[in-house]
Order: sequence, then C-alpha cells, then structure tokens
Amino acid sequence: MNQDNNRDAAWRIALRNAKTAKERTATPRVVMPQLEPGYRVTCNEEVNQGLSAEQALIEASRCLDCPDPQCMQGCPVAVNIPGFIKNVERGEFLEAAAVLKNTSALPAVCGRVCPQEKQCESRCIYNKMKKPAVAIGYLERFAADYERVEHSKHPVEVVRPESNGIKVAVVGSGPAGLSFAGDMVKRGYDVTVYEALHEIGGVLKYGIPEFRLPNSVVEAEIDGLRALGVNFVKDCVVGKTLSYDDLHTLGYKGIFVASGAGLPRFMGIPGENYIGVMSSNEYLTRINLMGAGRPGEDTPVLKGRRVAVIGGGNTAMDSVRTARRQGAEVAMIVYRRGEAEMPARVEEVAHAKEEGILFMNLCNPVEYLSDENGRVRAMKIQRMELGEPDESGRRSPQPIPGAVEEIPVDLVIVSVGVSPNPLIPNAISQLEVSRRGTIVVDDATMRSSLSDLYAGGDIVRGGATVILAMGDGRHAAQSMHEALSK
Repeated sequence: MNQDNNRDAAWRIALRNAKTAKERTATPRVVMPQLEPGYRVTCNEEVNQGLSAEQALIEASRCLDCPDPQCMQGCPVAVNIPGFIKNVERGEFLEAAAVLKNTSALPAVCGRVCPQEKQCESRCIYNKMKKPAVAIGYLERFAADYERVEHSKHPVEVVRPESNGIKVAVVGSGPAGLSFAGDMVKRGYDVTVYEALHEIGGVLKYGIPEFRLPNSVVEAEIDGLRALGVNFVKDCVVGKTLSYDDLHTLGYKGIFVASGAGLPRFMGIPGENYIGVMSSNEYLTRINLMGAGRPGEDTPVLKGRRVAVIGGGNTAMDSVRTARRQGAEVAMIVYRRGEAEMPARVEEVAHAKEEGILFMNLCNPVEYLSDENGRVRAMKIQRMELGEPDESGRRSPQPIPGAVEEIPVDLVIVSVGVSPNPLIPNAISQLEVSRRGTIVVDDATMRSSLSDLYAGGDIVRGGATVILAMGDGRHAAQSMHEALSK
C-alpha cells in the first residue's frame, strides 16, 4: 500500500513539474463524464458524474497561475480560485476544500449549479487565447465531493468557534441565508435559521431537481453548518408564526431576511385558469420537495403526454427535463426569443436537447384552449421575430402579423419569472419596500430601513442565481458584524 501511495505521489509531482506554460495551454479541457441520455430520462440520478482524481489533476495543471487572477474578480463570494486549484494540482485535495470553505458555505452546491461560464470562467486568461477556460466549477465540485466522501469514511472533529454571546436570526434557509449563517457562526455568533417549509435548503431543495443537485449533497452542506453550531427551526413562518417583535423578545440583535422570491408570475393570457396550466414553482415543489411521482409518496402531480414549458431560463429547463422524466412523450420549450438570447446555462440547454426536448424558439403563447372538462388541450402560439435591443440589451421580440397556430398540449408549465415573497414586507409596516415588492437595502451594507434588519438574495434582487444570493449573504454578514462589534 505504501509503495502504491509513493508511486502515486511521485506521478503527481512529475506531472506538475513537467508542465511548462506551453504544455499547460496545449492540454485540452477535461470533459465531464455524464449518464447516457436514454437512461437518465428514466430516473432522477445526477446527470454529471464528477471528475476522477486523474482528471482533476490534469485539469488543475492547466491553470497558468496568473499574477493578477481575474477569475477571482468574477466570483461573487471571492473564492481564492488559484489557491484551491493549485492545491488540487499538488494532489492536496482536502487542503483545496479547506480553501474553498474559507469563503463559501456551499462549495459542492456552487460547483454544480453556478453559472461559472458567465462568472469566474468568463474571466479566465484562456478566453483571450481563444481556448476553453479552466474548468473551475468542475474542480470546485471535485474538491468538495472529495472532502465529503473522505469525512464520511474518517470523521473529523469540528472545532466550534468561541461564542461571543450575541444572537442573530436568519429568515429563510436558501443560499443567501445559509451563506450568511456560515459566515456569522464562524465569527462566534449564536445563529438560528428559521425556515417556513418542512425541509431546510430553500430553493436548493424545492427548485432544483436531483438530477442536477442531489438532496444528499445539500444535506451534507447543511450538516457542516450544524456542526459549526448553526441552529435550524423548520415549519416556522416569520411574519406569521413569529413576528418581528417576537424575534426581539427572543433576544436577537440582528435579523437577516433571505425569504426568496416564491411568488410565481403568469402572463395574463386567456385560459391560464384551466386545469393543467400551472407554475413551475408548484410543479417543481411538488416533485422535488414533496416526492410527487415517486413510489410510496401520496403527493399528487399532473402528468401530460404533450407538455409545454413557457420560458427560457434554468427553471424552465429544470421543469421540461423533469416532465420528460415524469413520462412526457413530447416535452417542449416555448420561448419568445431565440436560443442565443436564452438566459439558461448552455450546459442545461445542451442536456435538454440530448434528452429529446423540443425547442420552439421565437414563439409566444397567446391563449390556451380547453376540452369539455376544463382541462387544457391546446395552445395558440404567436410566431415572433427579433427587433431592436430592449433595455436589457437583448433584441426585443416582435409578433409576425398573422403567424398564429394551434399546438396540442395537455399540460402547460409557466416559467416566466417570479416575484418576491410578500410575507415579510407585508408583516413589517416600517420596512421600506420597492414598487416590485423587494426589500430596499443600502447596496454598500445590505441594511434595510430598519437598523437591525438586513436582507439579500431574491427578496432584494427579485430573482438571481445561487451564487449572487450567496454573495449577498456574505456581504450582509460582514456589514452586520461590523455594526454589532461597535
């Protein structure tokens, strides 16, 4: 065994030393192993299978160790990207995970669902060379997964930070709330997270399917926070079960609101109230969080033979790929812009195509039609063309006169965005709220109009990525700590 370990260590050192800059840039980017499409649509197993140690070593060796690493500028939680990658390259995988956890409470989650291609990887120097960026997300996932597996085999004692005796409350256990909780508990605060649902994890549990983010991965990250001393309270609706004043009575000196954006939007077109037209929030929550469609589970969910998902974001991709796994013979994306304008990750679009999803781009539903029982049977779609760019910079879709057709469907899932959860804004009259229903905060501190209440994530942004929500949590934790330390 020792001889094998020595040979393995020698091979790693030889690999690292042999890599000149020219050799590093000549090394092709690693390809993530994944399940075959024909199999994965029959189950809920994770599609991406993760890197092997050998793949991770080779990919990490591509990093050029830039003197001014721009990749870090693209990370909302300021992960020391070169630091953790160089540890991977040296074969020091646990050290790599430790570097990640210095700034990220959820590295195994971020390695799976963050849009690295638009953030850290978009700043990689390889882009200037017209070469694929270092696979930062893949390496982050590898290091985090390696630590989780190793610690399951060989548990380590977690040393809790020394308590400072100050209590802070977190409303919501999604990525913003968990990130905030992780940073505050490390500073010695007594942190309690209140979650309205019966599971901890927020959108990580109810919004993202297990074929993209397994619940076991989320649970392991949450268990890590528990080990540090974070307290979790489920089935508690702050604003109903507990009021703002109740939290003060319980002794909390600071409150961070991360209640998300769980209010679905619809388009306001005829027929949206028919049976078989539902929001992606309801559809994914029933399946992901409540087990609908699984053996032994009682939660009902509508199934369709021909399923249309309206929208082009990641939630739309999650919904249409879930419908395929729920037995849809035809599952289609209906999106009013072209594929190039889709906000969904390129990888998710590619996976959807591999799984047989039909893409109806430059189409917009204008009406749903029902059968004699009031269930949707068809949709009228308006063909679109792209005009001039709108305020977001994307070309605005315009209807083509007379180009309307009827498409048979028996289930429609609307995924055109969400609005902030109105519970907290409605429950605290003194809280300043925007016209969109978001909590107004000082961008520099994440502090609201109430001196002890901070907020971040979708309740402030109205809809954002996991990593941006986590960045808000870290930012708010730093600001609250500074205020409470005075």
